[in-house]
Amino acid sequence: MSTAPSPPTRLTILLPAGRLPLPVMEKSLELAKRHGLEVYVSTAQNLRLMGFEPEALVAAREELAALGVEFKGPGKFPIPRVCIGKRDCTTGIQDPAELSARLLAHFQGRGPFKPKVKIAISGCPLCCSGVKTTDIGLMGTKNGFDIYVGGKGGFSPKVGRRIVRNADVETVLRTVETIFAYHDRKTEKKQRLAKLIDEPDFPFPEV
Repeated sequence: MSTAPSPPTRLTILLPAGRLPLPVMEKSLELAKRHGLEVYVSTAQNLRLMGFEPEALVAAREELAALGVEFKGPGKFPIPRVCIGKRDCTTGIQDPAELSARLLAHFQGRGPFKPKVKIAISGCPLCCSGVKTTDIGLMGTKNGFDIYVGGKGGFSPKVGRRIVRNADVETVLRTVETIFAYHDRKTEKKQRLAKLIDEPDFPFPEV
């Protein structure tokens, strides 16, 4: 009795700060042409190659990994979604890519992290990256970053609560670490922060 072939699958390439290195772009294009794939840039600023036959997936991962690529997987610290920041935007007053890099370096090698906590960083109060509708939102101000928690989209969208004003980078790192520790302590499964910020022991009041 013959078995049905496995359905095509996808490979998600993580792109810190939404930046796509040219060698990775070239290799992704080569793989897409070779395997007849679709290329999708996700709303999380990751690159997905869609339509791999399962037997081709392992070799493709190895080719991309040789370029230093990391892939989406369980337990990883969430890659922040960012806007383009002050270098490339006339309204930008902070550098989200730099803060994203500091966060990723700070949490490198830690974990595993539970899913469903997302981070967004904006370079100014326009919040183009969705800072106020994300679990942890870092909004650029003239004096640092305002920190929001508990925002979300979906069927019941919610604006996040501001818990810190004008934080420097070290304060951002400490605050995010405290939030992740609290999330880890309060739930054994994936859970949005919107469901936890009204708990009596949540470590930050609204400011």
